[in-house]
Amino acid sequence: MRTYEILPAVMLAGVITVFAATSASRPAPQQKMVNVPAGTAILVRLLDTVDSSKNPPGSRFTATLETNLVVGNTVVVPLGNTVYGRLSESKQAGRATGSSELQLELTDIVVGGTAYPLLTSDYQVKGSSSGKRSAKRLVGGAGLGAAIGAMAGNAGKGAAIGATAGAVGAVAQKGKSVNVPSETLLEFRLQQPASLPGR
Repeated sequence: MRTYEILPAVMLAGVITVFAATSASRPAPQQKMVNVPAGTAILVRLLDTVDSSKNPPGSRFTATLETNLVVGNTVVVPLGNTVYGRLSESKQAGRATGSSELQLELTDIVVGGTAYPLLTSDYQVKGSSSGKRSAKRLVGGAGLGAAIGAMAGNAGKGAAIGATAGAVGAVAQKGKSVNVPSETLLEFRLQQPASLPGR
């Protein structure tokens, strides 16, 4: 092959190599993150039943986001996204004294296939030997509808929803055990701001 026929091929290969090296050195565009402020309410629906007689402290549970997670007028995370949590406390009552207790908290929310950490308030339920139980932050009845309506921007309509729907899932006590059934709606609040990817 003649020299003048080889030169263009060599020059083209050099240009391709330089272009490839330049492209590889360019930093990938950073994803815009949104700061979700502390105090933001997160309403979730449990997918797993949590039971004081079966689930030890540290056990994980799965839930789904019941309403859009909104900052200002922007939907940061749409309803239906997966949320993970854990039992920070799980205690089974003794035969004669004491009471069963559960304490749940959210740990992560999944956005675009990636789990982002959350630090939230806890949900507590405590049984008693008399068959009574106390629960904090269990949302049901008209209060449930009002919460959903307020988070969706229509508190009046939400109250009507709650009046007809009632409590979706409720804390139950069986013997000395307490459990939070699947499909129960629970409300948590962020204890610290959460950094989540913008849409």
